[in-house]
Amino acid sequence: MQESQRRIRLIFKARLNKLFILMHLILLLGIKSLSEENVVEIGRVAHFFSKISVAVVELKKPLKVGDTVAFKGPTTDFEQTVDSMQIEHEDVQKAEAGQSIGLKVVQRVRETDIVYKKL
Repeated sequence: MQESQRRIRLIFKARLNKLFILMHLILLLGIKSLSEENVVEIGRVAHFFSKISVAVVELKKPLKVGDTVAFKGPTTDFEQTVDSMQIEHEDVQKAEAGQSIGLKVVQRVRETDIVYKKL
């Protein structure tokens, strides 16, 4: 019984390692395909308010209402148009690098997801 359990554990670990490597490669290929498009990293998700579906994004580059953004992470991958954003509970039309904004999102995002702007 001990030997069969040990073999099962080894097989499980080997398959789990292969799955992890495959997921990592898919993630890398997804990010690489973004670089082939005209996109630029503009920030990262700092927090997500699930009940109101709002992401707090710390910006590295400017962003304005009407821009198309893409959220990418290990389990996140979608695009949307910026319909509204706020700074300190005030609606704004554009935000500059270094600011944190509240951005209404159409899907769940996770902290540390990367935000890209399509050019």
